[in-house]
Amino acid sequence: MVLGAKNVLESLIDEAGGCAVADGGLGTHLESLGAAINDPLWSALCLINAPHLIKRAHLDYLEAGADILVTSSYQATIPGFLSRGLSQEDGELLIQRSVKLALETRDTFWGDLEKNHRHGYNRALVAASVGCYGAYLADGSEFSGCYGPDITLEKLKDFHRRRLQVLVEAGPDLLAFETIPNKLEAQACIELLDEENIQIPSWICFSSVDGEHAPSGDKFEDCIHMINKSEKVVAVGINCSPPNFIESLICKFRELTEKEIVVYPNSGEVWNGNDKIWLPSRCSNKESFELYAKRWRDLGANVIGGCCRTTPSTIRTISKVLKQSCH
Repeated sequence: MVLGAKNVLESLIDEAGGCAVADGGLGTHLESLGAAINDPLWSALCLINAPHLIKRAHLDYLEAGADILVTSSYQATIPGFLSRGLSQEDGELLIQRSVKLALETRDTFWGDLEKNHRHGYNRALVAASVGCYGAYLADGSEFSGCYGPDITLEKLKDFHRRRLQVLVEAGPDLLAFETIPNKLEAQACIELLDEENIQIPSWICFSSVDGEHAPSGDKFEDCIHMINKSEKVVAVGINCSPPNFIESLICKFRELTEKEIVVYPNSGEVWNGNDKIWLPSRCSNKESFELYAKRWRDLGANVIGGCCRTTPSTIRTISKVLKQSCH
């Protein structure tokens, strides 16, 4: 699909009444379905040993009202698969599988809706997840942005390039660059879109540990100024950050850009990368996602979903609130 006056994400947002629903935590739900993913590959491990659980998780999010499925490729990287003894070809096939599983689940679900004359759903889009370099490291650096002095712009582009090519070849509707912790990696993603002549829309979502900056300390003003120059990045936002950061960040982003705004925070719990455990929420405001979703939409968010430790129940709540208010 060639980018035009209105891309598929904008069209979906219009169909959804101005605010579409993204899915929730994939790894979280896979664990609830019995998957063991305490592994450097995280949810991508299921691409090897439990693809049926990935399809089940996608289906559960569609049933909950998600308009966008994010693929299981966040931590699916060629270097990561090579480190497990797989070949380059096997790694690429697994990355392609992440997109195909989501597409197959979406298409089957949509076909069943049409056959049974069920209403109230939009035809979901599939967003191919492109996790940050820190996700591959699996050391928590996606929440610090501290990759070290040896990591340059060109090295980040080299890291992402082949995975990006493979994901696009698999046919997703859009690309989701997720949990980007610094301006340098955002720049690498933007430049790759042009260098590879990518013809599907993308969003870039940052994380934040203070509610004001990217984890590296980079100013969001600088990051978004750079993104505004890209025609291929059609949306910008925040993911895997505490819910109580989101309101002020939507307001900040809305002042800085005319692009669509995407927010899918985590539950507020904090990941300890050293001990590989979730720590209790630091949120002082523990309002429900029902109240959050209403306010975020009214402040200008165009896509709302959930990240780590959110579930189909979370997405069902968000969907119910947003879709009831559209009718």
